[in-house]
Amino acid sequence: MPSRKKKLMFASAFFTSICSFVIVCLVLASKNWVSSNINFTEGNSSAIVTITYGIFEGVCSKKVIGGLETPANNFQVTAKLGKTAMKNLNVAIILFLVLSLLSSLMSAGFTCYNTVSNPYQTFLGPIGVYTWNSLSGSFILLTMILFAVNIEANKLSVELASNCVFSSSRYQNSINNYEYPYWLMLLILLLNVATIIIIIFYHQARYSKRKEQERPIENAPKDGILF
Repeated sequence: MPSRKKKLMFASAFFTSICSFVIVCLVLASKNWVSSNINFTEGNSSAIVTITYGIFEGVCSKKVIGGLETPANNFQVTAKLGKTAMKNLNVAIILFLVLSLLSSLMSAGFTCYNTVSNPYQTFLGPIGVYTWNSLSGSFILLTMILFAVNIEANKLSVELASNCVFSSSRYQNSINNYEYPYWLMLLILLLNVATIIIIIFYHQARYSKRKEQERPIENAPKDGILF
């Protein structure tokens, strides 16, 4: 049976892994990763398109300067993407988030297993926890980078907003604001790091205890040596 210290440390790591799993689920379900205001010219007038979206769904509305504001329209992100590069990046982002979700779940499973048993296989112990959390953090980091690239380099917001205006409208400029679901991914990274640090502390404490038990016999008290 695991020692009390091991149960406490791995239970803490299980908690951080579960929190990571839950937050990834929230990020996947969120529809407001970014909000953008895009300015277009339509003939002699100007229009501002306000668009808020995630990786699956979004909503856009248009306001003509000096005119009326159109009702908000919901749309599917992938269905509105005409350019292959944008669509491929969006699919890659979804894939990385799903992989991060699975990695967090595996980390939770490994830490839970270690709170109730001492696995014989090395990978089922700390090494497995390190591996799954490293993978989860890597997938989240890639997600954040690719999403920002899709917006800033590929002008994803402009592409989506163009579906809310006339084909003759001309793009002027845009302002992008990353919302809390996007920044929540930083919290997932911190939780992955926290899980690894907890297990490192346990591993170091176990190593120190083992070294104390393996002290050379010359360091033992002389009256305790039998000839």
